[in-house]
Amino acid sequence: MSSIAWRVWLVGIAAGPASIGQQPASVPLRLIQKIPLPGVEGRMDHMSVDVKGQRLFASGLANGTVEVIDLAAGKQVRSISGVKEPEGVLFAPDLNILFVADGEGNAVHAFDGTSFKPLRVTPGLPHSDNLRYDAVAQRLYVGFGDGADAGVGIVEAADGALIGVINLDSHPEAFSFEKKGGRRIFVNVPIGGGVAVIDSGKRRVMMKWPIQEVKNFYPMAFDEANQRLFIGSRRPAKLVVLDTSSGRTMTTLEGASDTDDLFYDPAHKRVYMSGGDGTVRVFAQRDPDHYDVLAKVPTAPGARISLLAAELNRYYVAVPRRGSHSAEIMVFEVEP
Repeated sequence: MSSIAWRVWLVGIAAGPASIGQQPASVPLRLIQKIPLPGVEGRMDHMSVDVKGQRLFASGLANGTVEVIDLAAGKQVRSISGVKEPEGVLFAPDLNILFVADGEGNAVHAFDGTSFKPLRVTPGLPHSDNLRYDAVAQRLYVGFGDGADAGVGIVEAADGALIGVINLDSHPEAFSFEKKGGRRIFVNVPIGGGVAVIDSGKRRVMMKWPIQEVKNFYPMAFDEANQRLFIGSRRPAKLVVLDTSSGRTMTTLEGASDTDDLFYDPAHKRVYMSGGDGTVRVFAQRDPDHYDVLAKVPTAPGARISLLAAELNRYYVAVPRRGSHSAEIMVFEVEP
């Protein structure tokens, strides 16, 4: 491939799904497989992975199902029903439990990780959405609610007891945990116009960093080693980089349009941003405050949900059904 053609492939936006057989020899994400999801209709939401068991869990929000994909076999093996509107999904390997946030059912469901039989339901969490897990404390954190009833719920993962709520002023989107230092929780609150910084010990909001340059900022990723928080926005399509020692915006870059997921890859010093425009924008981190657009990897229209499984060296993109093209999972290998 000529140098001109190579640059065109990297920065071009494909009109449809990438072809496995027509890729440059060296790319940051190399498409290696497509796993069909027959019968899955409409919008898809978050994903989670069982690394040891080689399983991927994908939320079929509009379909009312959670899809179980056998990654070793490369096929869909089960659809879990019984959740009205599955949004966030999270697999806790130490408990062998799959948690599913039910946005319409106002609860979090727990399923056995082997049989997928329902174990319990934690009610009282309206518009349940994003889920995060503290494996040390075995606690599940749930972003939920709208307006005055919004917050982050704290659930004992082993028995489903709701043991606390951290109040917010509007619906929380993605959030990230600080594992060292002050153990803060950073929460995207786009309707409230900023990032809420929570003291996880005191279970209250310490401060709020206003985000003025963008709106509709939903996904978030965190580089704890360099104290940099990454936020993906839709209006306009931007990647925003914040300093978590001050809350100051360090830089912004053009991002993937209609984004819903964002991941930081410390091993390769990259940020991956998936968008409904049919691309994954890959940013190279030169240093904590300087980033370059490394590639615009083509996926498919509407494919704004993704998941980085660093332990497997894989990046998964959920593609919703469009016309005669059925839903599927695109599997990318992360290249050096």
